[in-house]
Amino acid sequence: MNYRHAYHAGNFADVLKHVVLARVLDYMKRKPAPFRLIDTHAGAGRYALASAEASRTGEWRDGVGRLLGQGAASLPPEVARLLQPYLDAVRAENPGAALSTYPGSPLLALRLLRASDTLIANELHPEERAQLDADIGRDRRAKVMGLDAWIALKALLPPKERRGVVLIDPPFEEPGELERMADGLADGLARFATGVFLAWYPIKDTPPVERFHHRLAALGTDKLLRIELMIRASGDPDRLNGCGLAIVNPPFTLVRELAVILPELARRLAAPGEAPGFRLEPPGSPANPPPEAKRRMRSRR
Repeated sequence: MNYRHAYHAGNFADVLKHVVLARVLDYMKRKPAPFRLIDTHAGAGRYALASAEASRTGEWRDGVGRLLGQGAASLPPEVARLLQPYLDAVRAENPGAALSTYPGSPLLALRLLRASDTLIANELHPEERAQLDADIGRDRRAKVMGLDAWIALKALLPPKERRGVVLIDPPFEEPGELERMADGLADGLARFATGVFLAWYPIKDTPPVERFHHRLAALGTDKLLRIELMIRASGDPDRLNGCGLAIVNPPFTLVRELAVILPELARRLAAPGEAPGFRLEPPGSPANPPPEAKRRMRSRR
């Protein structure tokens, strides 16, 4: 429980996670019925980019700093349109020309939710939770909790609205986090089969990620989307070379939107001298076949 996201706020991994979250929330708002967002590892509400932690790494400069702020080139029109909800939420924290603050997932979400929607922001780390409560606790749409994330996932599902998004973003500071996340997704789907689940993961070495996706394939869902963004080749297992999101029950519009967004993010966020890379495997793709296709493939062996 020592992880502090302030060192990494606004980096390329935050950009991918928050861009996708913004697109999912935008889709959820197309129906008038309210919905609930459950953030299991919420972190703080906002992060000062001039803090000692953020200044020590400077990761935000090669993340959100390449999309906004001084020196950021204009985006292609269709990409700009799709990124607008995310970028507007970040701009709302930075009224001046320079980037000084980055919103965490809970605060960014509150800038995108409607008055009738609800946010449950869960954070176990006491200092992070105290900051989170100071940042969003007065918003009547939000409730801050301090449970173990996997206990919270069981306690909060299904939501009373029967419409919801679950964001799972562990710190990955302990061994076996991918396995716990696969178990959490299985349990969450058993309780809330129609929910939209977004599970973020780091990519250092590829074999653990592939084992994670094999676990997800065994869940038997035919609505699993795999998204990955690589900023460098995955040859060094001790570095964060990329990140990904496994999304269960993704909005039907999301694959088409990400086909526009991901190439531009990969191009802009790639490390110097590295070729941009991304992965987009929609439900039913050859690498992600539906359960019926898996059974047919097994029957041919």
